[in-house]
Parts: sequence; structure tokens; C-alpha cells
Amino acid sequence: MRDHAHRLPYAQRRARMPAPPRVRRGPPPPLAVTHALFLDIDGTLVDIAPTPDRVRLHPGLASLLPAVATLLDGAVALVTGRSIRDTDRLFGELVLPVAGQHGCERRDGTGTLHLHAANTATLARLRRLIAEFAARHEGLRLEDKGTTLALHYRAAPHLASHVHQVLRAQFNAAPMEGFRLQPGKRLLEVRPEGRDKGTAIRDFMSEPPFHGRVPVFIGDDRTDEHGFAVVRSLGGLAIKVGPGSTIANHRLHDVAAVRRWLDDAVAIG
Repeated sequence: MRDHAHRLPYAQRRARMPAPPRVRRGPPPPLAVTHALFLDIDGTLVDIAPTPDRVRLHPGLASLLPAVATLLDGAVALVTGRSIRDTDRLFGELVLPVAGQHGCERRDGTGTLHLHAANTATLARLRRLIAEFAARHEGLRLEDKGTTLALHYRAAPHLASHVHQVLRAQFNAAPMEGFRLQPGKRLLEVRPEGRDKGTAIRDFMSEPPFHGRVPVFIGDDRTDEHGFAVVRSLGGLAIKVGPGSTIANHRLHDVAAVRRWLDDAVAIG
């Protein structure tokens, strides 16, 4: 992969997601027993760490999440960019419905696994190109999740513009059929077209125990905006964690505020 690229037009550099309005958002109403709850992990349930494998769960989550699931008759799911395997490693004995890799893999309420296969030849080519690029720059880290690839520049923030320019140039120079680039917090992700957190939530909402409930989704990142859009279209609550523009209709200040909101629901329920 070449390390130089002409700057792309602004319209091509924007992520393909709903344009967020700049509106002040207040805190959400209390969680209700009629809700179906969908939770991002990093930056929502747990604080972001320098690398995903260094994240640690808050001790109270091990009892809090099962209590919330009981309150909602099991209608709680994790919706994350992590793989399901990595999510299960993080949560240990606590096994919940989960959509991993932005919905490319999903474990439903019955424990059935749904996989959305990617073009393996194209993915292998992307994996090799991005690995070679990362190896040439100290501080870049390739996270291979199986169906998706994430290039982290948290340890080298000065390379952010270069990472975006080079990968977008590569996508423009050669066909990457079935894949798209998705910006995140100090990373740029490669994932299959047609799957995102919004499609995962819509899938869950068509199945028990989520069907017929009012969806609630809490997330902190640009990748969560797809989920916010779907939840709002279904008449639910979209809750943004932390600062930043968003299409969510509510906001919580930080990870600790999310835990307090969930604790309050259990206490009231």
C-alpha cells in the first residue's frame, strides 16, 4: 500500500451515516419494563483503554446487567464492534445476546449464532495491505476481528490524517467489493457493506424477547449513529454517551452516568 495520496474531496471523506444536528440533548427518562435495551461496550459500559485487551469491567457490572435483564424479561443485548469471542472473554460467565463486529455476527436470545459472510479473498487482500502499512509506522496497531479489521492510531494520533488518506486512497484505487471504511474513536475500521449496529438492532427487534418492546440504545461512538437512527425510527430512545454531535435524542455524561442510570432502573423496578 502506498503511503502517499492526494487529498480527497470532502464529500468522499465523510462517513456514510445520518448527518447529526447540533442540538443540546438532555438526560433520558427512566428505563421502563416495556423497553428492550441495547448496549455498546467500549466507552459506554467500560472506559476506553489504550488497547481493547486492556479493558477491565467495573466490578458492579457482573451483578447489574443480570438484574437489568431480569427487569426486562431478558430483553438486553450487547451491540459492539468487538467480536463475540472477545466479548465473551471480557464478560466471563455473563452470557448475553450480542451483535459482534457491527452486526456481522450475532447471537440471538435463544443462543443461535447468525453469521454474515464477507468476501474472503478481498478481506485477505485488505488484511495484508493494512498490515504492511501498519508495520511501517510506529504506534499503528491492526486489530483483526475475523470479519472486520480495525487500524488503531490511539498511540500515534499525529498519524490520524495520514491513516485516513492512505486507506481511502487505496479503496479508490482498487475495487474492494463488499467492504467499506468506518471511522471510529482514533481508529479506522474496514467492515462488510450492508451490516452495521442499526441492522443488528433491527434483527433483534424482530425476535423474542425484544419484539413488541420499545428499543433503547446507548452508545458513544460514530459507529453507534446507525443504531441511533434505527431506534429513533422505531419510536425508541437513542442515548449518546459523552460529548460530540449526534442524532440521539438523549445524552449521558460518561460511563459512570450509564451505570447510575441502570442502577436507578433496578432500584425502582
